[in-house]
Amino acid sequence: MAEAGELRMGTAAGRWVLLTTVLGSGMVMIDGTVVNVALVRIGDDLGAGFADLQWTVNGYTLTLASLILLGGSLADHLGRRRVFVIGVVWFALASLLCGLAPNIEILIAARALQGVGGALLTPGSLALISASFHGPDRSAAIGAWSGLGGIAGAIGPFLGGFLVEWTWRAVFLINLPIAAVVVAVAVKHVPESRDVESAPGLDVAGTVLAALGLGALTYGLTGLGSRGPAPDLLAALAVGVVALAGFVLVERRSSHPLVPPALFRNPVFSAANAATLLIYGALGVVFVLLVLQLQTVAGFSPLEAGTSLLPVTVLMLLFSARAGALAARIGPRLPMTIGPLVSACGLLLMLRIGPGASWVTDVLPAVLVFGAGLTVTVSPLTATVLDAAPDRFAGSASGVNNAVARAAGLLSVAVVPGVAGIAGEDYTRPDAFAAGFRTSMFISAGLLVLASLVSFVFIRRPRTPAPERMRIEECLHCDVTSPQVHPNA
Repeated sequence: MAEAGELRMGTAAGRWVLLTTVLGSGMVMIDGTVVNVALVRIGDDLGAGFADLQWTVNGYTLTLASLILLGGSLADHLGRRRVFVIGVVWFALASLLCGLAPNIEILIAARALQGVGGALLTPGSLALISASFHGPDRSAAIGAWSGLGGIAGAIGPFLGGFLVEWTWRAVFLINLPIAAVVVAVAVKHVPESRDVESAPGLDVAGTVLAALGLGALTYGLTGLGSRGPAPDLLAALAVGVVALAGFVLVERRSSHPLVPPALFRNPVFSAANAATLLIYGALGVVFVLLVLQLQTVAGFSPLEAGTSLLPVTVLMLLFSARAGALAARIGPRLPMTIGPLVSACGLLLMLRIGPGASWVTDVLPAVLVFGAGLTVTVSPLTATVLDAAPDRFAGSASGVNNAVARAAGLLSVAVVPGVAGIAGEDYTRPDAFAAGFRTSMFISAGLLVLASLVSFVFIRRPRTPAPERMRIEECLHCDVTSPQVHPNA
């Protein structure tokens, strides 16, 4: 087995590493895509209310968002291959529990365990490539990983819709054979690596406070939509705010913080992450509610609903690199201002999706406009995040942006449906759900307009772009059609 940093593209050893990382990240990517498609069938089979379906999505995102930065630190300290393999095995076992879950409570718990596995697996995917290849071969490997990962994202809706037509449990069980292949190849063919210069120790206190804060806020905000301002919900919100305030204090004083405070001293970095929060908050709502709207209100099958967003993936694959190159020439401010506005127009077009909607005349135009806006936005956004950070904090900056994107989806899925009036069994009642969907699309469009305003006011041309770093960041968000999955693999 070749040593880390010595692999070359086009060699057998290099192809093994690519196969392992693509299958690993692709497993998580596909899972995120198909679970949204399966929500209606899960609810029908397990007798779940809408809040239960929210937790089926958010249970996974909560643990993933809370622990993904710690997962990257563990990989640096303990070995990237070791933590990657542990993450794959953990993810597979949690997927088995999801597939066998007899009730919604066990399914939600298993989804949370899946998120822990994803937090170990996700950072290691790209880290293994970065550690295994060097120089031009690293750029080529990252490009190949990005393209193949995009194909996995494109396959996901077809596979998910097909599996859900058979049984929603297959959505989770399909991960078992994929994981077995990944582990076998990784143990035999992927070299081990670790960061010998990383700061000693792990930020356990910061991790606990982040998890407590996000968990308490998610619990409180999800419950408000169905139960109103109950005392336990208000207490949870207070605990969440206090825990996140404590997290900020701990990060400022830690010798090895998960989130280096120096990053946020750059106003462009802060603004780009504020835009990320707003944009991915909108995406979290859209990608959950649209597939429900298509099935509950428009009468689409799971396969038809799952493939409805495929044009977004195609646009991202074809034009993201060109959008990144354009932003490198003219600066990110204009694309990051125009892109969210275009996507907001796409969401307003989705208001036409109702009973008897046609995919060609009602769904496709809305999805194309929405996807065009994302294509213009995502590459400049993520490149700006890294370019605004000092080189020594490139990994931390990417991880922070990833965590912000995930937390945005987590909190928006907890808040927006309740604000829009979706609760209880509404996802089985076309009239009630359609009304909530319309309100949710208006709210999500408003979030995108705010992101455009933040970008116009605060984003300025960054310093000279680093082509390799930009390419990495294009990879990090290549799975934008599935907010359950990494922007920072």
